Amino acid sequence: MKPFTRTIYLAFLVVGFALASASSSQRCEFPMIINFGDSISDTGGLSASFFFIPLPYGETYFHRPAGRFSDGRVLLDFMAEGLGLPFLSAYLNSLGTNFSHGVNFATAGSTIRPQNESLAISGFSPFSLDIQLSQFTQFKLRSQWVAKQGGVFKDLVPKQKYFSQALYTIDIGADDIAQAYVQNMTDVEIRAIIHDGLGILASSITSLYDEGARFFWVHNTAPIGCIPFLLVSVPPASNQMDSVGCSIPINQMAEYFNSELNRTVVQLRKELPLAVLTYVDVYSVKYKLISHADEYGFTYPLKACCGYGGGKYNFNGNIRCDSPVVVNGTLITVKSCKDPLTHVNFDGFHFTDAANQWFFDRINTGAYSDPPLSLADACLKHA
Repeated sequence: MKPFTRTIYLAFLVVGFALASASSSQRCEFPMIINFGDSISDTGGLSASFFFIPLPYGETYFHRPAGRFSDGRVLLDFMAEGLGLPFLSAYLNSLGTNFSHGVNFATAGSTIRPQNESLAISGFSPFSLDIQLSQFTQFKLRSQWVAKQGGVFKDLVPKQKYFSQALYTIDIGADDIAQAYVQNMTDVEIRAIIHDGLGILASSITSLYDEGARFFWVHNTAPIGCIPFLLVSVPPASNQMDSVGCSIPINQMAEYFNSELNRTVVQLRKELPLAVLTYVDVYSVKYKLISHADEYGFTYPLKACCGYGGGKYNFNGNIRCDSPVVVNGTLITVKSCKDPLTHVNFDGFHFTDAANQWFFDRINTGAYSDPPLSLADACLKHA
């Protein structure tokens, strides 16, 4: 190699190493995840609080009940794995918990807006977003008191510095819309609920920011017009169903929620200059699988794997996946299908382990994020 050529080569090599070093130094290393949400990301909160969630929930991955409304992992589990972190313990779970690398405040049935007593009794959780935020504030304070006790206690709670370095994930709002439809509210009333809820969500994110949170990963809501529960509870007319069989009006309302949520996130970026807020379009990801299930190795996208009643939904609104039911005078327990790995929907409400894996593989790339950052880059300001 000629001296001049060798000099140029070495110069490029040095620049290359410098760029690689700069890139690696900018990679995010989140020491923990702090999650707020509903059943989509519940890892045991509702089960620990009110009633045990038995098999077949958890059968595919955990091979035992794991507090999740799925045959295996929920999307949040895949996100934790993707960041090299353990699964998140539910804040409300008193047994076997380890909060050193994260905490989950999500509970099934949770809404953004606070619940009144009658709605909480009817199946919606009393742990609305304001309660979850209050739990976080208490957890942040008390965890440091526990750490000062030393011994085993300090290894089960996060270090104080982790709270400003954590990734704060939010996936909530679907139950606000579902609840409104179950109550037969008008479109005008539902839109008012959405605006009220997003005001609460914005205030919650601001409160977290004021406590030192900086990195937020915010999911929009799913195409809930494709969920068997709502297709049975609020059956659409034939001219209100899309080519897949989903409810057009309900999905349009979900899309309205998402557009307003995106607007809310954009405004928060202006108001919270040190925050990095990533808006994640899980609606598009989930609808893509539901509408093209066969292309990706799935079948019956609108049919519950674990359900009762057969038909195109295999779902009876009065019978849970794990419920006993009398058939021809014999008491049986509703069981899971033989092939949950090929099903999108598990129990009429929630997704299977396989579907959640599929969702994660796509949102993890940043292709559905605004700004287009991967999960691992969610601490970086986008130019």
